[in-house]
Amino acid sequence: MSLERNSDTDTDCIIVGAGPTGLACGIELGKLGIRATLIEKGCVVNSLYNYPTNMVFFTTPELLEIGGIPMTSLNEKPGRTEALKYYRRVADHYGLDIRQYQKVESIEGADGSFLTLVNGQDGRSVSYRSKKVILATGYYDIPNMLNVPGEDLAKVIHYYKEPHPYYNHDVMVVGGKNSAAIAALELFWTGARVTLVHRGAAIHQNVKYWIKPNIENRIKSGEITGYLSSSLLRVDQDFVVIETPEGVREIKNQFVFALTGYRPDFEFMRRHGIELDPETQRPRLNKETLETERDGMFLAGVVVAGVHTNEIFIENGRFHGMQIAQAINRQLRG
Repeated sequence: MSLERNSDTDTDCIIVGAGPTGLACGIELGKLGIRATLIEKGCVVNSLYNYPTNMVFFTTPELLEIGGIPMTSLNEKPGRTEALKYYRRVADHYGLDIRQYQKVESIEGADGSFLTLVNGQDGRSVSYRSKKVILATGYYDIPNMLNVPGEDLAKVIHYYKEPHPYYNHDVMVVGGKNSAAIAALELFWTGARVTLVHRGAAIHQNVKYWIKPNIENRIKSGEITGYLSSSLLRVDQDFVVIETPEGVREIKNQFVFALTGYRPDFEFMRRHGIELDPETQRPRLNKETLETERDGMFLAGVVVAGVHTNEIFIENGRFHGMQIAQAINRQLRG
């Protein structure tokens, strides 16, 4: 089978998503002489860009590396800005063909002849032809909804970026894992009046070891008002209603951060012929090649794990690129 590319929109493999895992897929395919085009609805490593401004990774630099390019950090653990710079440098080094701000609407066709339909930021539609498709779409784009009245109000925010705009405001953080704990602390340090609501009886045990005692001490001292074994019942413009072990309470409020996690776009996968386990939402695929039951379509990164998004991180998802590239190389050249 010829691997020649005929035009700007014809390629050997379309990769949907230009996060670290998508970049790793593009790099490994390129090493084998297989042309890949990465389609990203936002910017390169869009999820990392949308992480909190001051976020520090829980891991060391070498575990975030892709393509054999060393990652350096001023501290033991890299921060968001260092990671963004690193992945830009890797993309430049390998000359990856990344089409940013293009949203995939549908993937038609079959193995050897896929047609990926995309809408660009300018409103124009583009069609890409490819022999193979890799979905590396991550999970950060769809928040787990609380499904309570008032969640659609503008004051309810599912992504925390930085604390400054909330100085001297009454802010509620819903959740008890890393993102919620960090947001609550940063908001408190910046002068917000913070209430944290978590359905668990304690802050989650997997919260980063340097964060967990800090948030627990702030709650214990009353500097952050904490309601554990509690849940949000309703959001109003000027207050929220929560259920606590002591009963229902109404609390003055101006902003709500609903930081209860995120999930992959399961509907997109189902719509494109990928069978999911009814309970875990894990896709049915070949564990050796990561090819789905739709021939020629592969999954990479956290989308492999279904609802268990805590099983796949950059640290292990980055190896999916080599796994898939070798399988595609065998199929195309076999």
